[in-house]
Amino acid sequence: MKINVDKFKARYKKFRLKDYWTTYNSKVESKSEGKELLDDNIGKLTQLQDKLYAYDRYALLLIFQGMDAAGKDGAIKHVMSGLNPQGVQVFSFKQPSAEEMDHDYLWRINKSLPERGRIGIFNRSHYEDVLIVRVHDLLKKRKLPQHLVTKNIWKERFKQIRNFEEYLFKNGIVTIKFFLNISKEEQKKRFMNRLEEDSKNWKFSSSDIEERKHWGEYQKCFEDAINNTSTEYAPWYIIPADKKWFARLLISEIIVNEMKKLKLDYPKLSDEQIKMLDVYKDKLLKEDS
Repeated sequence: MKINVDKFKARYKKFRLKDYWTTYNSKVESKSEGKELLDDNIGKLTQLQDKLYAYDRYALLLIFQGMDAAGKDGAIKHVMSGLNPQGVQVFSFKQPSAEEMDHDYLWRINKSLPERGRIGIFNRSHYEDVLIVRVHDLLKKRKLPQHLVTKNIWKERFKQIRNFEEYLFKNGIVTIKFFLNISKEEQKKRFMNRLEEDSKNWKFSSSDIEERKHWGEYQKCFEDAINNTSTEYAPWYIIPADKKWFARLLISEIIVNEMKKLKLDYPKLSDEQIKMLDVYKDKLLKEDS
């Protein structure tokens, strides 16, 4: 079974959040079937990661965004479970530190980018600076010169982000962005679950309730950000997130699909190097004699 991942890709300048689902399961009939397909994709990702590392020309950057409880942590944990941890770097971008506040908003992103041959995972990202900063009017705390804070600042930041991601693309860093699209009703269920289960209590914060009050504002800001930054070189995929198992399957399918496009392969040995293999084998065999 192959999922048509293109139908989940956001179109640049034509994206409307209301056109996308929060629940959808394609032709996958059950959670157990979805788990089998996910396991199959994890196996493919393991092989592709090995080739990515050996090929050493590309890096892969995966960006996860979404409302609280959308399933970002779980998706990262389950989809990446079969990968070699030596080739994966995960960063969670929370409230900026004092040092980060003294730099431009892309500074902490730049220094966290993956090396060639590696996979970088961002749990939240530079998009926080056109989301939470916008919703809560935090620009005044960002130490920007006042004359730079104009009515066009969000359009300017979208342009900066597009240019930044195009720069990454042209330097071999392939960016794939996931928006985990959860419904307000499903978020409430997950919050209640966190409150009622001892093993999940620690995940709940009073800020979750406060942020939920801004649901409508966040949805508008997500739509605006995605509408202005989903490009061919750094696409946004809108992931129906009400069913965690399907969201994880779809994310794995997209990553496999995008990595296959890179036509990764192991380095080819020269004729001379191939000839030397027999010499090395002979030397090793003589050690036993």
